[in-house]
Amino acid sequence: MKLDTTSLLGQLDTIENAGGEGTLDFDRGKTLKVSNLDKVFFPKEKYTKGDVMRYYTRIANFILPTIQDRPLVLKRFPNGINGESFYQQKASETTPSEVRVELIETDSGENQPRIIGGDLLTLLYTVQLGAVSVDPWHSRIQSLEYADYTIIDLDPGPRANFVRVIQVARWAKEVIDGFGLNAAIKTSGSSGLHIYLPLPARTPNDAATLVAQMIATKVAEAHPKETTIERFVKARGAATVYVDYLQNIQGKTVAGPYCVRETRSDSFCSAEVERAHRRSRSARLPPRQRS
Repeated sequence: MKLDTTSLLGQLDTIENAGGEGTLDFDRGKTLKVSNLDKVFFPKEKYTKGDVMRYYTRIANFILPTIQDRPLVLKRFPNGINGESFYQQKASETTPSEVRVELIETDSGENQPRIIGGDLLTLLYTVQLGAVSVDPWHSRIQSLEYADYTIIDLDPGPRANFVRVIQVARWAKEVIDGFGLNAAIKTSGSSGLHIYLPLPARTPNDAATLVAQMIATKVAEAHPKETTIERFVKARGAATVYVDYLQNIQGKTVAGPYCVRETRSDSFCSAEVERAHRRSRSARLPPRQRS
């Protein structure tokens, strides 16, 4: 069911114009207190916390399905992207009751409260905390031991340009096609690409990592001058692309599709990737709009 966000966009405008502090009404008795909506998060473009909330509200119908039922890892920038940042795994004791929180069992056997994605109130609460990107687990709360997809992260060295990254993505596609698998691709938000491969139901996390490892290894063996699977940064060639398959360990995350980052993280089809290096990647949010 498509979410109508017209009212929320208007509320965000009103609160920010009135000083930046207020309460969002999500109907059915659900509310969220927000503050400092006029705080600048992106100094160069003058984007505020309110702008980030409006962006996520506008694209809610696209982004919410990608994080539905998934634990979220927050990268928080309380004072904007030029300030200090830190990661938050556990939900705090002060998390509002309207925010979805579930207990999950960690590798050490400890039960920890985690924020779970899927509804707009919870997503905007993460922005209220200063989170910019949305980093979901590869598995859902109902089946944390099984991954829905595996990811290959193409991470270029300092002398590897984006054209080389695109070439490596082509080589990866050849290997993926050879295995009879399907994949989708998006920008990483930095200077690389993320390749997503959907997996059959009940694929264990270890198997998800193995699938990515097999593909990455084949690419690196076929193109040793341009690619590497070497984990240690100092041991990699500066002009190589690191074909990283290790983003698939349970609890590891990458920035999800459509999310805001210090730079962009966009989804593309294969044809668009061919043109991606010609696009400006300086924009971080769409042009400023108010409802």
